[in-house]
Amino acid sequence: MGNEIMATTKKPSKTAEGSKKNTTKKTATKKPAASKTTAKKTVTKKAAPKKPAAKKTTAKKPAAKKATPKTVAAAVENSKKTKTQQSIALVNPKYNPIVMLQEFLKFEAAGGAILIFCAALAMIIANSPLAHTYHSILHETKAVVGIGALVIEKDIIHWINDGLMAIFFFLVGLEIKREVMEGMLSTREQLILPIVAAIGGMVVPGYVFYLINAGEAGAVTMNGWAIPTATDIAFALGVLSVLGKRVPIALKVFLLALAIIDDLGAIVIIALFYTANLDVGNLMLGAGFIACLALLNYFKVSKGSLYLMFGIALWICVLKSGIHATLAGVITAFAIPLEIKGERRSLLRQLEHDLHSFIAFVVLPVFAFANAGVNLDGITTHHLFEPVTLGVIAGLVIGKPIGITFFTWFFTTIKVAKLPKGMRIGHVAAVSCLAGIGFTMSIFIATLAYQGSTPELVNYLREAKLGILLGSFTSAILGLGILWFTCKGNQEIDQAKEADENNPIKA
Repeated sequence: MGNEIMATTKKPSKTAEGSKKNTTKKTATKKPAASKTTAKKTVTKKAAPKKPAAKKTTAKKPAAKKATPKTVAAAVENSKKTKTQQSIALVNPKYNPIVMLQEFLKFEAAGGAILIFCAALAMIIANSPLAHTYHSILHETKAVVGIGALVIEKDIIHWINDGLMAIFFFLVGLEIKREVMEGMLSTREQLILPIVAAIGGMVVPGYVFYLINAGEAGAVTMNGWAIPTATDIAFALGVLSVLGKRVPIALKVFLLALAIIDDLGAIVIIALFYTANLDVGNLMLGAGFIACLALLNYFKVSKGSLYLMFGIALWICVLKSGIHATLAGVITAFAIPLEIKGERRSLLRQLEHDLHSFIAFVVLPVFAFANAGVNLDGITTHHLFEPVTLGVIAGLVIGKPIGITFFTWFFTTIKVAKLPKGMRIGHVAAVSCLAGIGFTMSIFIATLAYQGSTPELVNYLREAKLGILLGSFTSAILGLGILWFTCKGNQEIDQAKEADENNPIKA
């Protein structure tokens, strides 16, 4: 029987062309038996054609296939570059909010600690036997720079305030441009909240100062109305870093955006209210250099030396024109292109990265050391209640928190703006106190408001500096206390993960 069955199974294949009817019958009758004996084989053979489903799943694995030794090595190299603080522009030309934000916060927090040290050292020296030497070096020692008929002669304090601070404002301009074009101020939702908060943080403190000084010596004391409107980014972030990773990164981003817009407001205030005796000739010459910078930007020129050359020329013209020279730094920064087609290197991001450490560890500490030294000889409790001192303290300690918190609450209530994920109005109240740390920016505006050598102006400047120091210190303590209370129940936050969730590109 076994032989007959084998024979019948072989016949269909041989007689298929001669007798179609017999083969159809025999194959119809014999295939069931064959299917029984080879059921397992047919199942496996039929399962094989169903591999399109498997192909669909494998089609989704291009990322896994790309994980070759070369890509792994490139990823390791990239991580090493960020750890050694190499420019992200050379690794990835696109905006990486996590890396850039973490680097920025790290520099600013460390710079804030150095600022505190330099300010304390200046106070100690200004009230020690070295006070006369400290004052004579800063205010009586002249430094001259000139080529031919072009000569600039300034004392050391003016070289610091007009020269070094121009570099600081150049960095501020770079940050503002990048954040507006691709960062945390690049969308309407992200831009509205810090703008309204910053406006509240400038309007209310200025109005508080006005109320206290309105009935005093006319326009002289009123010149200082803008002193409590400023925020020191480095100092504020330095205090915020005390609580470490318990603070939501969204809160740090909010404070940073708030301070950046605050700096932009300070630039506008300086240009509009602290400029006098304009030299039209130098202004026209400066406009020509601005046009040159605009052309460099239009043609996407990547040579940093060209921007440096025209930027210095613009700084000289602005300095000679009567407008404060720091504005030249901002204008030059706005001319730097963010992206250049065909180049992986971003000049703007490269400059921003390279300048952070220099600004945080050199420029701002030198400025703080040169300007925070207030001689307390002859100062009594009576000076604490002078209109200028009281106006500055009240503006920083009371005006800033009320303005920022109220404007934030109001505009989020009417749905014009919304709080970022992980933030509450209590967090805003704490951050608004930290925004009352005016320090370097407030001192800078005070030197413009009460600029002069008359005893009256010198006394007003000393009162303003006293108010800035006391107001900034009080704001730091209040902000730290409220922030500790609101964040004390928080566990340490994975800030990289949170920053990735709040990535503006993903949004």
